[in-house]
Amino acid sequence: MSKPSVKKVVVAYSGGLDTSVIIPWLKENYDCEVVAFVADVGQGEEELVGIEEKAKASGASECYIADLKEEMVADYIFPTLKTGAYYEGKYLLGTSMARPIIAKAQVEVARKVGADALCHGCTGKGNDQVRFEGAFAALAPDLTVIAPCVSGISSAVKSV
Repeated sequence: MSKPSVKKVVVAYSGGLDTSVIIPWLKENYDCEVVAFVADVGQGEEELVGIEEKAKASGASECYIADLKEEMVADYIFPTLKTGAYYEGKYLLGTSMARPIIAKAQVEVARKVGADALCHGCTGKGNDQVRFEGAFAALAPDLTVIAPCVSGISSAVKSV
């Protein structure tokens, strides 16, 4: 299977090891421009301090930070709590609720900057890859999706 031609990709960026390594990996393997996308879904200000600088130091040409807290509460958390939805009857679904709103906002940034690809840093060990890629398929079936931790750098990232 040949690698798709990509000119500009928007990567869901958390500032952690996986997504920080993905930026130079994308540039090296796809010879493309990389735009970092950070979603503030209420994880705390300390996680966002210096994140734009870190993304750019990793090789991103731009970094968009979207404040999604109000939309997250109104359109995702509140309706989910109203249904009484809990995983295994006891765990809140915070991470799983956040992925669709992150993917939606990431697609919006991709459209804004003229990207032809989307990227996430999910490792393929859980359901996050399905959540991101399902949302991407529904919202942007025309954009290429790159999943580096599943297809290429997972073992390298984990050994650093």
